[in-house]
Amino acid sequence: MGYLPLDGLGSNLFFQLISARYEKGSIILTSNKSFGEWGELMGDPVLATAVLDRLLHHAHIINI
Repeated sequence: MGYLPLDGLGSNLFFQLISARYEKGSIILTSNKSFGEWGELMGDPVLATAVLDRLLHHAHIINI
């Protein structure tokens, strides 16, 4: 996540994927962007907040 910005359709599909997986199994995700930059990256700060809410709920974050 973060190599290229997502368009509206890509952002919505990503949200649907994360929502479908939420609390059903593990997700491994890498990004070169901080969480604060996801709103700009996805083109919709509200949608980015919803995605991050689901991703970070039970997250183990590793910064390198």
